[in-house]
Amino acid sequence: MRKTILVLSLLGSFFAYSQEKSSSGQEKEKQIEGVVITKTKKAVEQKADRTIFDFSEQPQLNNGNVLEGIKKLPGLVSTDIAGMMYQGKMLDVYLNGRPLNITSNELNSFLEGMPANSVDRIEVITQPGAEYPATSGGAIMNIITNKNANKYLTATYSGNYSFSNYDKFRSRTTNSLNLNARNKLFGWQLNVGQNYRETMLNTMQDVLLNSNTDRIGRGYFAKSGVTFDLGDDRLLLNYDIYHNNNDNYTLSNGLAVIFDKEKDKYREADFNAFDAARTNNLRQEAVVTYQKRFSDKSQKLDLQFGFTKSDSEFVQDNFFQKGFYTDPLQPFDNPGANDILNNKSDMKVANLKVDYSQPIKLLDGGKVSAGGLYERQDFETESKGLKNLEYQRQTASTYLEFQAKLKKFDFTLGARAENYDISGIARKDSSNIIVQKDLKTFNKFKIFPNASVQYNLMNQVYIAANYNKKISLPSISALNPNNVTFSGPNTQVNGNPDLQPTIFDNYEVKISAFDYAFIGYSVSSAKDQVAQIIMKDGKNLYNQQVNISSMKIHNFNVGLPVPFMIFSKPISEIMKFDFNPDKINFMYLYAGYQKHEIDNLNNKGFWIFNVMTQLILPKGIKMTANYSYLTPKAGYFYFTAEKPFNNNVDITLTKKFLNNKLTLSVFANDIFNGQVMQVRSNPPTGDAVVLRSKYDTRNFGLSINYKIPTKNKLAKEDASILNSTKKEDAGGVMQPGQ
Repeated sequence: MRKTILVLSLLGSFFAYSQEKSSSGQEKEKQIEGVVITKTKKAVEQKADRTIFDFSEQPQLNNGNVLEGIKKLPGLVSTDIAGMMYQGKMLDVYLNGRPLNITSNELNSFLEGMPANSVDRIEVITQPGAEYPATSGGAIMNIITNKNANKYLTATYSGNYSFSNYDKFRSRTTNSLNLNARNKLFGWQLNVGQNYRETMLNTMQDVLLNSNTDRIGRGYFAKSGVTFDLGDDRLLLNYDIYHNNNDNYTLSNGLAVIFDKEKDKYREADFNAFDAARTNNLRQEAVVTYQKRFSDKSQKLDLQFGFTKSDSEFVQDNFFQKGFYTDPLQPFDNPGANDILNNKSDMKVANLKVDYSQPIKLLDGGKVSAGGLYERQDFETESKGLKNLEYQRQTASTYLEFQAKLKKFDFTLGARAENYDISGIARKDSSNIIVQKDLKTFNKFKIFPNASVQYNLMNQVYIAANYNKKISLPSISALNPNNVTFSGPNTQVNGNPDLQPTIFDNYEVKISAFDYAFIGYSVSSAKDQVAQIIMKDGKNLYNQQVNISSMKIHNFNVGLPVPFMIFSKPISEIMKFDFNPDKINFMYLYAGYQKHEIDNLNNKGFWIFNVMTQLILPKGIKMTANYSYLTPKAGYFYFTAEKPFNNNVDITLTKKFLNNKLTLSVFANDIFNGQVMQVRSNPPTGDAVVLRSKYDTRNFGLSINYKIPTKNKLAKEDASILNSTKKEDAGGVMQPGQ
């Protein structure tokens, strides 16, 4: 058995290495009319400090919305109750190199409103260096929507249609158009898109509430960029806008304590109700970037100013509420009411940052990076006309980081100093009397070190050890005191404006071979970790955000590619590396084990399994199958999974036409309808609650990607101009073992 595993590991590594060789050897094709630049992308790449998932060339990931694609990534756990984690680390979500500053349900809604075919790739940075804000916490998921701008006008259309058929037929569509052009003075790019989605959600909250929700989501986005070449320097101007407008219609029933107006008191009742909720979110971002370049190409200076404004509105109306009081048995029929909830929020974030790097003579060669960031965030919330939260945060930071090589060793040593000034005011209406209090202030100066060492065993095979200290500030959605989800008569959903930042100490050891195969172990130690608590008190259900004084998350993970040719070809032929990886059959295996240690909780660990298989069928049809599974009966923060979070099989069939300009895919997601979330809460106070939610995850559809032909045969790739960041293409600590 041990020999078999060794052979599979080596051959899997040879397969991945052959992709590297193939892509570099066939990167350019000469034609009489001109030059066409092609590049073979890898499905998964392991770098020293990050994992890169290609979306643009993987139909099984880009045939729905971004959230659906993210949930298919091996090693990633995404839940409605505790957000996103990757390989045991809480994720701070970035879009094109800038933090979104939202989590939980608001993040899910935002990602549902983005078509997955608008994403180029996703980088999960598991070891953020000093150049990244210390507020990145455990890890960063950077969603990169950049496309290359081409000389002359080029255009690409992407479309998707899918449907589900549970209690009724529901449709989903996405469309996007990407335009690129360049002239002698400047280059420009415009990416626009829309999506429409009809979905279903069934929920069960103990014996207190059962609901069925029809959801209609509408999303629009536009991303624009203009770049001016000023000699060797560049000036980039970007403006993005995202708009989501969603309607939810909910039928619910359960057991609650309801106010009886006739007897002027609260009484227990079995109820039935019908509610409608509307959300309206508008997010706008503007960025100005100046990139100074020098004669030495490795010397860089970037100056960037960005401004983000995000407005959100949530309104819930009730059409009827009726049923029977239980003691004594008596019917009731309450008329509907408008504005049961009427909550708004407004976020503004402005930042100015500078990044500089240059090579230095250190050991066998090195680089020094330095920079600074000033950021101001203002967040206000309103409930039925009362401004109940005013939150301000100012962050000033600077960093210095050194990278060096010594024979087969690569070293990184850096530190980031950050100063925080957080304050605010909270208000609430108590019997028509406004009660005001100051928030707990957080005014501190802290230093966050990071260090890593990498030993290159051979070409593209290395072992790396990393450490960093980070902080995670409570997100605005966790701070928001207002409910922005469905509210039943017995549910109390609230944020917590008094949440304190979380301090992380992150440790990791990883062995990687040829980008694909890897094995690693990490531990993240957190103080004041923000977590969700759901508990029952009598006939009321409370959903709250709290700080956990201390906890640890242990994670072991392994990934291995297995080309099927090992069963039919001799090793000598495989090692010739003369095959195209896009044309072979292979399987990618991932397994991870995760355990959450929290005081006074006996949490069991859980396993995450993911299998992705590519098969080349006759007529050039490519079949991709993906299976994900997460073992149940395990602890996840203050919850125990009674059913696996992940348990789904997805299949995609893809074929290219018209000289690869047209790509057509048909797909089936969660074909066995196994995706369901059922957990039991383990609150530190109050009674435990059993929660269950089921989306219409089984769906079928087709997607199309069409590169609209151009008569310009000399189309030439240019640099990305949609909010590119200087480290998006970097390999992290050092390029592994070149």
